[in-house]
Amino acid sequence: MKDKIVVGITQGDTNGIGYEVIIKALADARILENCVIVLYGSSRFFGIYRKFLPEVEQIATNVINAAEDARSRRINIINAVPESMAMEIGQPTADGAKAAILALKAAVADAKRGAIDAIVTAPFNKHTVAELGFGFPGHTEYLIHEFGQEDGLMFLCSENLRVGVLTNHLPLAKVSAAVTGETILSKLRLMNDSLRRDFGIIKPKIAVMGLNPHAGDGGSLGTEEIDTIIPAIRQANKEKILAFGPYSPDGFFSIHMQGQFDAVLAMYHDQGLIPFKALAFDSGVNFTAGLPIVRTSPDHGTGYDIAGKDKANSGPMQRAIFAAIDLSNNRRKFDEMHANPLEVRRFEGPRYEKTILPE
Repeated sequence: MKDKIVVGITQGDTNGIGYEVIIKALADARILENCVIVLYGSSRFFGIYRKFLPEVEQIATNVINAAEDARSRRINIINAVPESMAMEIGQPTADGAKAAILALKAAVADAKRGAIDAIVTAPFNKHTVAELGFGFPGHTEYLIHEFGQEDGLMFLCSENLRVGVLTNHLPLAKVSAAVTGETILSKLRLMNDSLRRDFGIIKPKIAVMGLNPHAGDGGSLGTEEIDTIIPAIRQANKEKILAFGPYSPDGFFSIHMQGQFDAVLAMYHDQGLIPFKALAFDSGVNFTAGLPIVRTSPDHGTGYDIAGKDKANSGPMQRAIFAAIDLSNNRRKFDEMHANPLEVRRFEGPRYEKTILPE
């Protein structure tokens, strides 16, 4: 087994705050002590943004041709974009979007062949990449497709709150039709498996939100809860998934019921992300559950308005990197234990029910 997790970081849109938050985050020596970093982007762009950050101490860099050549305790850079690409700091441009896509594709190719264990994505602009024919609403959908998965889960995580989203980046007008029993079950299975394998929770408890105001109020405000959500929860329970609900989000989050559960499944994007960002904006990480590799990202956008001004907060990027390390290590431990049935049996029984060890 490799001693250290290898984390690939994609540069994101080169005109945004991606490089600034990456450089600031990697200035924390703890990261380079706990993993090997491979940055997919441009050593030229890295050098330009480095000059904007005079308070960041000198960081050792290493330009490499392949992830296998990465060295510990330095930032290993793979030049994934042509030298001719232009930079217009603070502006959404075709070159900035193309650079983000090229870096992402290079990281995914290395992840597919096992050269890196995790991917941390800096933000790109969804509109500019769409204009280039990217073909996906965001990183999450692209990665699910590229790794050949039938489904995946956008999972927003902080120390005390985890919120998954049923319908991801979908127009509100299309949400109701997308809330099906099959989809709910798929997300609950992904969430349950991830909580066990990636977070080390033995018997996760999941709260499921309703779709309509007051969770339909007994059918007077909509019947999706009665017709679809409740039957899906019951089927999940038959599969030994501890799912409960549906709950009305306004009451659920206002009285902090989330503390009684290990995770929350929201029906649509804003239903989950608004309370998450209100409660955990400074500590949240976006994690894509259901992939064969760990993928995290900071929970913010390109920040064109402050790009190149040394104003960006690197905390979310730093937390995304640490989360990628922790989740990858948890996954390794889980897989190693379940590869040896005798090892797993040592931890079975009520005595260990409240530990973080898998059952």
